[in-house]
Amino acid sequence: MRLPLTALFLTFLMSAAHGSPAPQPVEIPLASGVLHAQLYKPEGAGPFPTVIALHGCGGLAGHPDSVLPRYRDWAERLLKSGNAVLLPDSYGSRELGPQCRVKDIHVKARRERVADIAASRAWLMKQSWVARDRVSLMGWANGASALLWAVRPQSTARDVGPDFRAAIAFYPDCRISAGLGWSTRVPTLVLIGANDDVSSPPACRQMVEGAHGRSALARIVVYPGAYHDFDRANTPLHAAAGSPDAAAPEHGHLGTDAVARAESQKQVAEWLAR
Repeated sequence: MRLPLTALFLTFLMSAAHGSPAPQPVEIPLASGVLHAQLYKPEGAGPFPTVIALHGCGGLAGHPDSVLPRYRDWAERLLKSGNAVLLPDSYGSRELGPQCRVKDIHVKARRERVADIAASRAWLMKQSWVARDRVSLMGWANGASALLWAVRPQSTARDVGPDFRAAIAFYPDCRISAGLGWSTRVPTLVLIGANDDVSSPPACRQMVEGAHGRSALARIVVYPGAYHDFDRANTPLHAAAGSPDAAAPEHGHLGTDAVARAESQKQVAEWLAR
């Protein structure tokens, strides 16, 4: 069922209520259908540096938000610094809800989500307002894991055009990548809390340190005392286990860390400005 006018009207109302700019819904061709996405774009003709932002296992949207507050916060922050931000909806486009606690996952980080990244990049390369040599990736949790697959040398884009400028991964699951001898063709920054018991800081450190000498620049920042979702605003530290929230992981702890949140905002801005 398609309700484009209603969806647009609700997006407008929600943005007005939040006092924030409204994202523009866009449709991106996929080999097996359409990838729905939300676009934040500065006013004017550009060209603008652009960030493809990849949601975690909880999904991009939630009633009544077309973009959940945690991603809207980052999108607006990037927008204010002159970036366009494209947020593909990997789950909603396939009529799926949150995938955090789903045992039989059909949308895999290293398969469908990498395809979504490639389709998003191909679409952006055709837009006149995009600075084609300044398209970067940014992802959280499952989206960050997809990012790690997408920047491997084996995943080089087949179409003609500049590669991604940079990549930033918030608390990805690095365990598989570390075991496979991960490396990157794109300058990649990994940000994770030292107390993250959803992802694995030691695996991420092993992955990044193992890439030195045979990779593009890869760097990891581990924030002392911080847990999973440290950059998410106004989230008291709590255990995910037993939570009725389907968008929460099955285990571990989640919560804002004010120091790590502020530091990560500075480091993201610096990494994208490289």
